[in-house]
Amino acid sequence: MSINNSLRALLAVLSVAFAGLIFFSLRDTSAKEGGRAPQFTVSTDQGKTITPVSFGGKVLVLNFWATWCPTCIQEIPSLDAFQKRFAKDGVVVVAVSIDKNEQKYKAFLNKVHVNFDTARDPNADVSTRYGTFIFPETYIIKDGRIQRKFPNAENWVSDDMTQYVESLL
Repeated sequence: MSINNSLRALLAVLSVAFAGLIFFSLRDTSAKEGGRAPQFTVSTDQGKTITPVSFGGKVLVLNFWATWCPTCIQEIPSLDAFQKRFAKDGVVVVAVSIDKNEQKYKAFLNKVHVNFDTARDPNADVSTRYGTFIFPETYIIKDGRIQRKFPNAENWVSDDMTQYVESLL
């Protein structure tokens, strides 16, 4: 009888531990507005090293995209116009591509010629830290904190967007 009770207790402990493991693995770990931006370091194609806190009080617009994503491609012209509009104010756009094929990535950028910084993260290490698995997704970061998260393509030169970013400056 003592062995049965011991086995029942062990089974109960293992069941609780298993349930806790499932709960822990299913929790939402994506980056949240108002929270600290997950740490990362990325080297841009332009030779800059980018981290979320390297901008001081400036605004970082961190965009996750891919060349195979139609809505990402549609968003690029307005994101480029946005960078041109706010560059003098210290706003920095960094577009991190998760493209695995480096040749297609480079060929696309050679054809499009954008005015913002670009980087390739083929293992999606940075976007995974942010909980980004659907593209495009963009984060506006200031002082190392996420101000806003945009889970879809945006019109970056709309009046609402312009007013919002101006309020951050």
